[in-house]
Amino acid sequence: MTDSHAAQLPQPFNAAFFADPYSVYARLRSEASVHHVALQDGSPIWLVTREADVRAGLYDPRLSVSKAHSRAGYKGFSLPPALDANLVNMDPPDHLRLRRLVSKVFTPRHVENLRGGIQGTADHLADGLAKLLDNEGVADVVTGFANHLPVAVIGDLLGVPEADRRPFADRVSAMVAPEHPSHVAEAVDHLHRYLIDLVASRRANPDDNLLSELIAVRDEGDRLSENELVSLAFLLLMAGSESAQHLITSGLLTLLSHPDQLAAIRDDWTLLPSAVEELLRYAHPNHMAIRRFPVERIEMGGTSIPPGETVMLCLASANRDPDRYPDPDQFDIFRQDKTHLSLGQGLHYCLGASLARMEIETALATLLRRFPGLGLATRVEELPWRTSVRSRALKALLVTNSQSSYIS
Repeated sequence: MTDSHAAQLPQPFNAAFFADPYSVYARLRSEASVHHVALQDGSPIWLVTREADVRAGLYDPRLSVSKAHSRAGYKGFSLPPALDANLVNMDPPDHLRLRRLVSKVFTPRHVENLRGGIQGTADHLADGLAKLLDNEGVADVVTGFANHLPVAVIGDLLGVPEADRRPFADRVSAMVAPEHPSHVAEAVDHLHRYLIDLVASRRANPDDNLLSELIAVRDEGDRLSENELVSLAFLLLMAGSESAQHLITSGLLTLLSHPDQLAAIRDDWTLLPSAVEELLRYAHPNHMAIRRFPVERIEMGGTSIPPGETVMLCLASANRDPDRYPDPDQFDIFRQDKTHLSLGQGLHYCLGASLARMEIETALATLLRRFPGLGLATRVEELPWRTSVRSRALKALLVTNSQSSYIS
């Protein structure tokens, strides 16, 4: 595609989109399932919005995640090989080979064994939040709780020193949603150097953690390359520190904004798992699946897409498709159809799905039980958001533990 042609494409990702992306998705869905549009930098993409086509795309083996199949459009982050050779950029058979090496750590049975440690961390963080609320009357759930719980959990699994965990997660945030374009390269360079050093440290001083196990697999069995080893550590740490922390805060905001639903949960805590599934559908911070590239000309939603171009499957739009969900813009923990696409489908279904669900459920239960008067300290329309085409997350969530909050 020529630059002049790309410049003529619609650009839906504007100020109105960032203020209310769901309204934009609704308009696009009503017009067509697939749209040829441009990102903010002018990169052309094919945006898929309707649930049936997004779901089909997640399963379609003709949609490759490997950049080797890209010819035009958005490719994702520009990463060095030591960070790029990970599961989300790989097709079979390499994807399956690497996934098998780590999947045992994320089985429901193994994750259940982590519950006690996760609860202990949540209780400790809640203690700190309680001190802030007692001393100042107001506390930020983002910086005082949500940013720390998932990082602590994945940090323990991989053997990351405690002092390094928050700085690592901050660099990931700077890469995913930079305040200035130059911050991306700075963050990537820092993450690259840190992970190289971390692998070297664990190789010299192995411990009882997943990273040490992966190093042993690399050094003894040669079942993954050095770049794959470092990149796998990068992916696990990035995924483990980014999505769950934002879903905890957006989930809490959603519950506080729907007092009738929150009251039902407080009356019957067995409703919480259902509430988490509805939160995953309604408020997941990641709006797009990983970009994909057709290996041949394909048809989606009645639209022909050439090979090598960029396809973006919009999970957030699919999760609110009225052809799939009754009253999709309503948050309803009693919804009968609890399926959603937030954790993916098919080959690239989220490896840490069981862990994410446990973290979110534990976090919300801990906060709601510990602070019975929890409410917002600011109006919903005043909340600060970190927005990008790919995700939407709260920068801060100020709360009180008083019934005199904005939403009691």
